[in-house]
Amino acid sequence: MTNSTAVVSPLAALAPDLRAALTRARYDADTLLAVLGDDAHTALGRSEPVPVRRAVRDAGELGTLVRLLLLGDPEPESAVAAALAPLDLDRAVAAGLLERDGDRIRAALDLRPLDLGGGTRWVISDLDDSLQRRTLTAEHVLGVGQASLSLLRATPTAPVDSVLDLGTGCGVQAVHAAGYARAVTGTDVSARALWLAQATAALNELDIELLEGSWFEPVAGRRFDRVVANPPFVVGPARVEHTYRDSGLALDGASELVVSQAPALLKPGGLATMLASWVHVDGQDWQARVSSWLPDHGVDAWIVQRDIADPALYVGTWLRDAGLDPRDPAAQERAEAWLAAFDAAEVEGIGFGFVYLRAIDGPTELLAEDLTHAFDDPLGAEASAYFDRSAWLRTVASDPGLAWSAPFAVEAATALERVYLPGEQGWTQQVARLHRGDGPRWQHEVDDITAALLAGMRQDGLPLNELVELLAVGHTDAEATPEFRAAALTVVTDLIRHGLIRPA
Repeated sequence: MTNSTAVVSPLAALAPDLRAALTRARYDADTLLAVLGDDAHTALGRSEPVPVRRAVRDAGELGTLVRLLLLGDPEPESAVAAALAPLDLDRAVAAGLLERDGDRIRAALDLRPLDLGGGTRWVISDLDDSLQRRTLTAEHVLGVGQASLSLLRATPTAPVDSVLDLGTGCGVQAVHAAGYARAVTGTDVSARALWLAQATAALNELDIELLEGSWFEPVAGRRFDRVVANPPFVVGPARVEHTYRDSGLALDGASELVVSQAPALLKPGGLATMLASWVHVDGQDWQARVSSWLPDHGVDAWIVQRDIADPALYVGTWLRDAGLDPRDPAAQERAEAWLAAFDAAEVEGIGFGFVYLRAIDGPTELLAEDLTHAFDDPLGAEASAYFDRSAWLRTVASDPGLAWSAPFAVEAATALERVYLPGEQGWTQQVARLHRGDGPRWQHEVDDITAALLAGMRQDGLPLNELVELLAVGHTDAEATPEFRAAALTVVTDLIRHGLIRPA
């Protein structure tokens, strides 16, 4: 185990002068968006350099930095020296930030501004192939991709003392965590990743502990309030072609390892937020597969499946991600071996999503569900609210009287919709649905009795027990039977869990 923060690299040592240059040239997220405009900014996300180049041709030193650092264009040395002053170009070349190309200067690394919610942060990573054609090396350190952004938006940001960023890569999750945590630790098996993460931390004037080692080994015996992880979760044969995505474990072994071991790193009440993948195997329920990764005790788990990919589409996507052309014979050989491994394991699809784990004192609970419809990002605040609701429901499970004696209220974003479906006599079949208009936008089909139950809920209204008694008389002409009461409590529990109603 190595503490990579013990020795400052020449790249990290550039940070004060580089930060001064970037600040002076206003190479920040807000200014970049203003100068590019919506259309060119969107083109940048589509990997189309020409609209970006046109948008910054009269932007002076900022334009030089955009072409140099975002587009990968070689720029005249005099222009780069002016744009990056007071940074010495010879030092920057020697440190690995820049490289000479004849009488011009090229970026040797990717350096881009990102607004993580608390103002601009700068992130340093390896150059990808989004704007310049490149084949990525085995030690390639990924920048801020869509997976990283998804995890950022999915991570709760309530203040805590300590955060572990497992597999920190270029350090973007650790930098984000520094905005809400007193102490941040990042680990990675890749020395190159830690080299870049140290430079990223220094550039943002952050003190982040960086440790080299495999998986959880660098922090053995330690506990954290939060664990975040964007591990090498790509599902495939047991191999390592690119350390940022391949774990060396077969199929979904990397996700299994992280999900199964993360709970031991959490303090009581601690929360882990991670990206993960799992295979859909013929004849096996995916929820049961993921559930088997968890210990029997001590975890409240919320697992959200965002997408399910066809094996062929999945392989093609990750080949392109590595800068390979699926039409190339060598790429086709890789695809053949990859798909053959899927066939041997009877893989029908690959699920992808978020895994949230909270440390509790009690038997493990799991809710694994699909969220493949459109929803309101970010999910971070929703995850915190979910676990608060889950904790309340555990209390009710041990003392049902709390629920029966409590009044309930319908959340302001909840709406009841009646949908007419075609039948033999026209639009006759009716379905009642409760819609949540914010967050995950959950929907529940409900019957008339449930709709009537919610209609009677008020902030200062009758407790659940009295509402159910009234409903029983109105709909069954009898007292509420145990079965009727149990069904009502089940419905209420489900609606609370998804944030459609709340105990008042």
